[in-house]
Amino acid sequence: MKKYITLGSIVAFIVAADQFTKFLVLAKLELYESVVLIGGFLNLVHVRNPGAAFGMLANLSPSLRMALFFIVALLVLAFIIYLILTVKGKDEALCFPLALIFAGTIGNTIDRFRFGEVIDFIDCYIGNLHWPAFNIADSALSLGAIWLLLALLIKNNSSTNTKIY
Repeated sequence: MKKYITLGSIVAFIVAADQFTKFLVLAKLELYESVVLIGGFLNLVHVRNPGAAFGMLANLSPSLRMALFFIVALLVLAFIIYLILTVKGKDEALCFPLALIFAGTIGNTIDRFRFGEVIDFIDCYIGNLHWPAFNIADSALSLGAIWLLLALLIKNNSSTNTKIY
């Protein structure tokens, strides 16, 4: 039970932080407005992404895009719940990156239902090289995916007879 409370707390904190920061961006910045935080490296911006990561699928019709994202989010969330409920022993450490992915999925899905697109506001760059704008939910998703991938690679390299989950 302690595992589920801990993971639920992580998810709740990340979703709350994601939604609160997006609330602040909506309240304080006009669409496409930008504020320099660290010159030459970091801006606070207000942009919207109707697509998936890096704007993929943005050209689909809004209703098709919404249905697709809803189905994918449900499948991802259901699979993560399944993994968290079935993971045992030493593999329980994999629950933390799964919680990050879960939280990021919820944060961006909330935006899709509220606005039909995701609010992005973190703009990192060096010179003319810009990373696409992102948000806290995107950060949680990315961090969770990288963490999970590295954990699985390390685990698979240390044991020849290991399950993927």
